Amino acid sequence: MADRQALDEVVRFTSDLIRIDTTNRGGGDCRERPAAEYAAARLAEAGLEPTLLERTTGRTNVVARIEGTDPSADALLLHGHLDVVPAEAGDWSVHPFSGEVRDGVVWGRGAVDMKNMDAMILAVVRDWARSGFRPRRDLVVAFTADEEASAEDGSGFLADRHPELFEGCTEGISESGAFTFHDGAGRQIYPIAAGERGTSWLKLTAHGRAGHGSKINRVNAVTRLAAAVARIGAHEWPLRLTPTVRAALAGLADVYGLEADLDDPRDIDGLLAKLGPAASLVEATLRNSSNPTMLNAGYKVNVIPGQAVAHVDGRCVPGGEEEFARTLDELTGPDVEWEFEHREVALQAPVDSPTYARMRAAVQEFAPEGHVVPYCMSGGTDAKQFSRLGITGYGFAPLKLPEGFDYQALFHGVDERVPVEALHFGVQVLDRFLRTA
Repeated sequence: MADRQALDEVVRFTSDLIRIDTTNRGGGDCRERPAAEYAAARLAEAGLEPTLLERTTGRTNVVARIEGTDPSADALLLHGHLDVVPAEAGDWSVHPFSGEVRDGVVWGRGAVDMKNMDAMILAVVRDWARSGFRPRRDLVVAFTADEEASAEDGSGFLADRHPELFEGCTEGISESGAFTFHDGAGRQIYPIAAGERGTSWLKLTAHGRAGHGSKINRVNAVTRLAAAVARIGAHEWPLRLTPTVRAALAGLADVYGLEADLDDPRDIDGLLAKLGPAASLVEATLRNSSNPTMLNAGYKVNVIPGQAVAHVDGRCVPGGEEEFARTLDELTGPDVEWEFEHREVALQAPVDSPTYARMRAAVQEFAPEGHVVPYCMSGGTDAKQFSRLGITGYGFAPLKLPEGFDYQALFHGVDERVPVEALHFGVQVLDRFLRTA
């Protein structure tokens, strides 16, 4: 079991990392190096030999390997990103880069996404160094840049240019799983991620005839684009039940003592209605999605522009990519062109694997009242890039959260924070899992 120093360090490391501003505004506007150097120093103090790698100056990644006792065993990857999304200080109760610990809570950007998990990894590794413990299988620790944008300077760069550092890794764990979900009726659910929808970010372009705003114009680029965007936003995507989501629905049905024919869409709708708040764990992953997010056209109110551009955040369930592209062709029509601006694969991981069973057991040891279920993430993580190396990814960043604490709303939200006790729980569960992994 992790010692008292590990419990103290996970709080301090979370706070310290938050104070290092690694805001990723996209387009290369970020500098993770100070946080990477901080993490590397903590690893070096534990007797490891971390390697710092950059594709672009200042966009730094850290990789280190812990040798296991069984050279024949497959290696396990532990990865967390160092960058965070922007935060407007004026909107927050506490400055987003203060790392302040107040009333048993650590405040700041990255507290849940995901400097908390980075701190847990560091605390566990250092605890093992003090006790002399060695895991059965090799563990590769990676702290990455650029996850909140394209990952080109982070996990994509590592997977494409430095695959040798991940030799032997067959599985990996990272963010967004094993947190407490309170259903409002006294149940505590711990979803462990075993899948991710794919990323399909789109650029739509409509061309027309430029002209005076007072004249009739039947080939108005703005009108054409607006019609396509409206069709995309209103489209109802059909149900596409993947193995991970099917397992999630079956697990939730078991928690609530419900029965449903998961091959019948009507039964699935009925099941979701009976799950109450817990339905939110699966609703976003039952189908593809396409949300218009940005519009850009014109430069003066009395000038009809010759071009109009929109952006759409598209997400695909595993196996849904062909349907997604075919449907976009239909929705955009002949007057609007579309292209992928950023595209990453959807992922699935087995929920009947020994690794999943060990994650479940570790959570249940420290939260025996909890119900562990699999789930699929609606968004994506660095696991997508590491999958290029044949690494199966799970979301496992354990946190025991109090009722009323809306963990999922704090991702990229205002007043992001994490309870100290949640970090203590996370270190204990992560330590137990890795000792048995």
